[in-house]
Amino acid sequence: MTSKTKIVDFDDHLDKEYGERGTEKRETFEEGFEAFKLGAMLQELRKDQGMTQQQLAEKCGTTKTYISRIENNASDIRLSTLMRIIKEGLGGHLRLTVEK
Repeated sequence: MTSKTKIVDFDDHLDKEYGERGTEKRETFEEGFEAFKLGAMLQELRKDQGMTQQQLAEKCGTTKTYISRIENNASDIRLSTLMRIIKEGLGGHLRLTVEK
């Protein structure tokens, strides 16, 4: 039995589901996805260092609840707080890029 499933480029899929880049719906999706990636990255870095959320919070002067909210994409995060979590909590350095 052969499948006739058409393979669609991911960008084409996003255009169809959320509209083209620049539209309100697509920008909302993109922002949410970036927040999700940030939370997942922080969680992975924390776990790689064998830390609990409580331990990370104590190292960088915030609360376990706040760390949990970031990791679970339920909170906006201030740049200064993100930098403190990465530097003081995880011993890393933050690099930002801007795409046009």
